[in-house]
Amino acid sequence: MAGTPAAAARGASLPAYGLFAGLLAMAGLPIYIHAPKFYVDEYGVTLGALAGALFLLRLLDFMQDPALGWLAARLRAARGLAVTVAGGVMALAMLGLFAVAPPFAPVLWFALMLTALFSAFSFLTIAFYATGAQKGEALGPGGHVRLAGWRETGALLGVCLAAAAPSALMLLTDSHFAAFAMGFALLAALALWAMAAEWARYPLEASPGAGFGVVLGDRQARRLLIVAFLNATPVAVTSTLFLFFVESRLMAPGWEGPLLILFFLAAALSAPVWARLARRFGAKRVLLAGMGLAVLAFAVVPFLGPGDVALFAVVCLLTGAGLGADLTLLSALFSRRMAAVLPDAAGGFGLWAFVTKATLAIAAIIVLPLLDVAGFTSGTENTPQALAMLTLLYAGPPCILKLAAMALLAATPINEGDHQ
Repeated sequence: MAGTPAAAARGASLPAYGLFAGLLAMAGLPIYIHAPKFYVDEYGVTLGALAGALFLLRLLDFMQDPALGWLAARLRAARGLAVTVAGGVMALAMLGLFAVAPPFAPVLWFALMLTALFSAFSFLTIAFYATGAQKGEALGPGGHVRLAGWRETGALLGVCLAAAAPSALMLLTDSHFAAFAMGFALLAALALWAMAAEWARYPLEASPGAGFGVVLGDRQARRLLIVAFLNATPVAVTSTLFLFFVESRLMAPGWEGPLLILFFLAAALSAPVWARLARRFGAKRVLLAGMGLAVLAFAVVPFLGPGDVALFAVVCLLTGAGLGADLTLLSALFSRRMAAVLPDAAGGFGLWAFVTKATLAIAAIIVLPLLDVAGFTSGTENTPQALAMLTLLYAGPPCILKLAAMALLAATPINEGDHQ
């Protein structure tokens, strides 16, 4: 039971989950934001070459996740060693990316380092969430939401730190990205040490017949995967268009960084609140409320224009809070279901990672060409038609897809007897 000394002892390790989640989140932001600009500025790599490399790496990234989930499921008791090796690879790749001058063609070095970073990051994410499924079950009633609150708050704080650290380090050293990479490596060592006992405590022994078929064959798990896809696509769309929207629609260059940090801070600070509400009212009901809040905020976007930075900041606060509910509660619902149908949850979270990452590739493939067809050009004055397309893409798909996700989630029977 949750109130026993054994359960209390298990709960004492929850900060380690927050720390490890923060490490993983810090690895994500440099991949998608910092690294391309760094290689353009430092080594003169062309945008075209970087775009080609990133597209191929993104394809590899989300295609390999099911295979990495399969691998993690079969490592079982050796998972602790595998995680340590992957953590070392991720730290070395980050150092190679930012702290080592490319020993050969910069674009090839960029691709090599990101391939290593992508693969290690994906494996660690799958192993971490699979272990969390067992941990949440061991914590007793409310355990999955309690764990998700620590984990997703740590992840969102890690994103905020990764967004702010390079600019802050610029005040101390000219080699601010190298300093960031060194700090990341030290944090990786600390996070791996903090989680070491958890890998050993939850070796995730395989269950008979476990695999992707078990997950896809379970109606509730299958529906939650679809909800995750529908719900993650709006984040992928807005992430792709965020910088363009602030610069060209709001006419507020320079505000991109503060607004982005505000968005992630809102998500981080709201995550424990959503978790507490879920323990009282049920995860499904509270998640639907968070998704509805985001829809209402996106509905305001078409009415924004040049100079409406303050109003857009409110949108960032509300959609950030909605993201906090998504990350905390949807993952908790899926984790709880994995504990019921697939005790070794690595395969399930391999599919989960595949579904959520696929949205980024889909968003880039669909959204950017539509902007191009409308005549949108970054950094220049655009026609009203191009700006209208930008606004439509920024607000329309998120509203429609979130409403569809809400309808599917509402129609999915979920046992809320103990409020997760």
